[in-house]
Amino acid sequence: QGVAAAYRDKPQDVQKSVDQILSALKQMAHSQDHEHAFAPELIGKAAEQIAGAYDPQNGGLGRAPKFPNPGAYELFLRQYHTAKTQRFLDMVTHTITKMAGGGIYDHVGGGFHRYSVDEKWLVPHFEKMLYDNAQLVRILAQLYRATGNEFFRRVMEETLDYLLREMLHSEGGFYSTQDADSEGEEGKFFVWSPAEIDQVLGEEDGEIFARLYDVTETGNFEGKNILHPVLTVDQAARLFKKSPDQIEMLVANAKQKLFEAREKREKPFRDEKIITSWNGLMLSGLAEALKISSKPSFLAAANRTIELIFTKLFRDGLLLHTYKDGKAKQLGFLDDYAFLALGLLDFYEAAFDRSALQRAIELTEIMVREFWDASEGGFFY
Repeated sequence: QGVAAAYRDKPQDVQKSVDQILSALKQMAHSQDHEHAFAPELIGKAAEQIAGAYDPQNGGLGRAPKFPNPGAYELFLRQYHTAKTQRFLDMVTHTITKMAGGGIYDHVGGGFHRYSVDEKWLVPHFEKMLYDNAQLVRILAQLYRATGNEFFRRVMEETLDYLLREMLHSEGGFYSTQDADSEGEEGKFFVWSPAEIDQVLGEEDGEIFARLYDVTETGNFEGKNILHPVLTVDQAARLFKKSPDQIEMLVANAKQKLFEAREKREKPFRDEKIITSWNGLMLSGLAEALKISSKPSFLAAANRTIELIFTKLFRDGLLLHTYKDGKAKQLGFLDDYAFLALGLLDFYEAAFDRSALQRAIELTEIMVREFWDASEGGFFY
């Protein structure tokens, strides 16, 4: 209605806006040749500008809803290593700690949900995306290497265990998403009532776990409970007069029992498209994980993913975009080439597989040939 009123009552103002927009678009359409070489200081400048949106209380960027934004945190980590600016490492550490301790993280099955509807990372949109989790695996591995904090390594391995369990195709390659709802209800697969906790864990262990993970009769999500820790292990040990080791063992056993009980529920729908670009990001995540973990399953998943892509999604010297039900289709986009080439480079650094390096070079040559804009510079999509 506002647009209609402006068009009717203020035609001169509307025409002025149109002229300004068209002028700006014309300027954007013609890049200016630049005589100066790329300046690394621009990276620091970009990091500083993005850091202006940082939430010092809850971590993350901006206010609700809050998205993971892993690319920004990788930029922060690069700036920390380059300029030795401690606050960039602190921002990433604080953010990932808050996310992994919030409801946006699946404390029973591993993996991160799509985004948080609140600024404290408590109530997620329950969908799980491959590209978020792939990039967060990479950040978690880099954080572990920067800090030595075992918490980040554990969350990384739990997230990868989820991805290998739920999202890995039998031939290799990873599916794209899992839905937010099941049985027609948002989050039904993931939330709990106190009665369900007691039924699975028994009253004594159920009481301790419920206190630790904020399970109440009123709930924190439509009468049910999104699990998230509100006590530390030491606080719970003092409260229930047990040792920290006893609490840690109780929590580990409880999570396993809850996982087994949850597996009997109707699972959210899984979108079983295999998208080349997202699998490139996943390959980067697996490669970063291989630098700090020697789990054979991580290496096997990486090798099988590369094999699937170059067997099923590379045809007549060009990448294809998606694969599903035995069929690959749609010529690849710029990001399919870019992310896959990056994933292969990362895998080469982690596993020293020379064929991965050769494939990355080949893909980059194809990408430049197919997408480079020789007249204006830059790459077409």
